[in-house]
Amino acid sequence: MKSPNRIVIYDTTLRDGAQGENVSFSDAGKLHIARVLDELGVDYIEGGFAASNPRDMRFFRDIRNVPLSHARVASFGSTRRVGRSAAEDEGVRALLDADTSVVTIFGKSWLLHVRDVLRATPEENLAMIADTVRHLKGAGREVIYDAEHFFDGYRDNPEYALATLRSAREAGADALILCDTNGGAMPWEVHAITETVVRAFDIPVGIHAHNDAELGVAVSLEAVRAGATQVQGTINGFGERTGNANLCSILPNLALKMGFEILKPGALKRLREVSQFVFEMADLRPWPRLPYVGDSAFAHKAGMHVDGVRKNPRSFEHVNPAEVGNERRILVSELSGASNVFLKAVELGLNMDRSSPEVRAVLKELERMEGAGYQYEAAEASFHLLVQKVLKAHKPFFTLEGFRVIVEKRDPKEPCISEATVKLRVGTETEFTVGEGDGPVDALNNALRRALTRFFPSIADVKLTDYRVRILDPEEATAAKTRVLIESSDGRGSWNTVGVSGNIIEASWEALVDGVEYKLFRDEEENQRHA
Repeated sequence: MKSPNRIVIYDTTLRDGAQGENVSFSDAGKLHIARVLDELGVDYIEGGFAASNPRDMRFFRDIRNVPLSHARVASFGSTRRVGRSAAEDEGVRALLDADTSVVTIFGKSWLLHVRDVLRATPEENLAMIADTVRHLKGAGREVIYDAEHFFDGYRDNPEYALATLRSAREAGADALILCDTNGGAMPWEVHAITETVVRAFDIPVGIHAHNDAELGVAVSLEAVRAGATQVQGTINGFGERTGNANLCSILPNLALKMGFEILKPGALKRLREVSQFVFEMADLRPWPRLPYVGDSAFAHKAGMHVDGVRKNPRSFEHVNPAEVGNERRILVSELSGASNVFLKAVELGLNMDRSSPEVRAVLKELERMEGAGYQYEAAEASFHLLVQKVLKAHKPFFTLEGFRVIVEKRDPKEPCISEATVKLRVGTETEFTVGEGDGPVDALNNALRRALTRFFPSIADVKLTDYRVRILDPEEATAAKTRVLIESSDGRGSWNTVGVSGNIIEASWEALVDGVEYKLFRDEEENQRHA
């Protein structure tokens, strides 16, 4: 039996989320996401717009062979068209062809849309809603009715907006979802209007909000406070224009702040993991400033904040990061105090005392390096090496004797050719190698790895996964100083390094060398642990 304190979660990442700019999922990616959402414990997964494109129909075909333990898959579509019956409508037929047990249809609530978009009479719109719901119910489907532009429609003509809901309910709809399709409703408006709807109808009422006024989460929570028992949204807030209401914020707010039951027991601890997975499936870099699940959600920089968190985490953290699968991060910069350096050193596994002269020495070196343009907030591996150097604990694995990079264009119609040579010494041996690449940095990276792989075979596993350049003093034009940030990965983990120089190749080399040295340092530590 459903708990009166449980909120039904309806995920539309695969349909509404995929309509966001630069968001696209492969066929296999959609199936992977559906499995992950099911494991998380969402109640409904909206798979796509049944009449929209072949990819969505392939999903509905393929998902039948994927065993789901909890979630129900919904196909999505609209009410029938003007001037034809639901039985004759191709879109309605596609909804049934999707062969899902749940069908979600949207219909018009706003007279502006009825007249200017549908070019229908108000009476015809009501008939379209009722006819479509009745036809789908007759085919044995659970029908969720999305009242599109409901809050705009209600403000314009409350009686007619409610009449559209009544048409859906009387035809057999199982739930009524109030949609803030334009994303401009205010939370207090949504609360009052939702409360009115909940009182007027005897079936579940839900909320589907967009984020155009950056209120998608607030609007959803206010609807729940007013009696809504279903919340629709997307992972990471993906969606049309500025996105949909973000389930990665709604879910912990419902559970941790408002005391509602959601998902499967303990599933909230997987929330960050799910967020990162959906970013990966969309081939997008995660947004670090997302509440709860972003890298910056529990990142502390100001010395006073770091000192407070050290003494009592509740002083500057509104929830325990572990409750949503995240973790605390201590940032270091010219704004850092001793607490930052000390806690960062502990986090990195370095043995330091908070009041030791070494902490002050690291702070002094940090200030000097940042004055020269270095930045370590996003380059923790380089900071780790910096601390080791200050503590005189750094052991270089190799010594550079020189490098050269050549970029040659032999013909106007041919691409540039990049070649790098690297000469370095490992112990008493000298290695001289050549590498080619798509560009000068790629060539330099290939030459460096080729030179080291004979001595350190694990270097072959390292790949560059991101490369970012920032001009620090653009007023200097081509003579400006450049900061390069590089992300490296060996398949088991990733790390970030930084280099700064007036020469972009030299800055890149610094970051490349730090990345390789950090990898070798980690390998050595791991070998010592297993020795």
